Amino acid sequence: MTVAVGRAVTVRVPATSANLGPGFDTLGLALSVYDELEVEALEPGLLEIEVDGAGADQVPRDASHLVVRAIAYAFADAGRPMPGLRLRARNVIPHGRGMGSSGAAVVSGLLAAKGLLEGDVDLDADTLLRLATELEGHPDNVAPALFGGLTIAWVDEGGPQHKKLLVHRGVSPIVFVPEFTMSTSVARGLQPDQFSRADAVFNVSRSALLIAALTQSPELLMAATEDKLHQSYRAAAMPETDRLVQALRREGFAAVVSGAGPSVLVLADGPGRRLEAAQLVASHADTPWEALMLAVDFKGGTVRDNAEGATSLT
Repeated sequence: MTVAVGRAVTVRVPATSANLGPGFDTLGLALSVYDELEVEALEPGLLEIEVDGAGADQVPRDASHLVVRAIAYAFADAGRPMPGLRLRARNVIPHGRGMGSSGAAVVSGLLAAKGLLEGDVDLDADTLLRLATELEGHPDNVAPALFGGLTIAWVDEGGPQHKKLLVHRGVSPIVFVPEFTMSTSVARGLQPDQFSRADAVFNVSRSALLIAALTQSPELLMAATEDKLHQSYRAAAMPETDRLVQALRREGFAAVVSGAGPSVLVLADGPGRRLEAAQLVASHADTPWEALMLAVDFKGGTVRDNAEGATSLT
């Protein structure tokens, strides 16, 4: 079945922060910064792309655009012919800052495909997570972008899996975003292939504690966000980020590297503490940081047929 020319959908996908300290490649949190995308089906072979906002001067305007690649990947998986496309992207998630911009692009494309194929092929939640993980390489960013909230992601013989949890209302995220960027592949390459048993046990205990802290006991966030598997190994590549994390933690703030960095996520245990963190950074940081006071996004990505209404995956 061919998608009708003129069929159009609108997609909205949140930013994410992965790892959250000890939960390397496993934990992710959806945050209230959103990329929006309008996609209209055209005659096959046509492609028009408009991009405004974050990264607009850096992304391609051809079939190599990550959103287009994700749409094409979903259509191929479904065994359906790819239509021509008109894309209008409004990007707000900072690029190359550890807030899941590439994962959001992948999820945006897959949700656009879901909307265009609605009524012919059902791209359910499991299929979307599988496709997103295949494109992104690991599920810790794409799971919260798809489903919202706090997600635990893992891969077993059945493919990528996830569990969504609701975050305690006392948790108040703030992200400090620098002007400089960091390559995820470079950051990942700085980690060793093996770790000591002591460090592995340390992170297992902190990851378990972090689930309790985020869902039930925010007062435990400082201890729960300690990590020995990735942040220290990446510190030399982003010294400004490391200095800010250490400065915030010395003052009792649960600060971690957001994703692969270089942004810094603080999981404050209340709005007042979040304001204190912002004031500390504004008065003492040795490099400019934009403070984003955010909420946890509980809905995840949504797709709306422009002739109908919005649909969430949860």
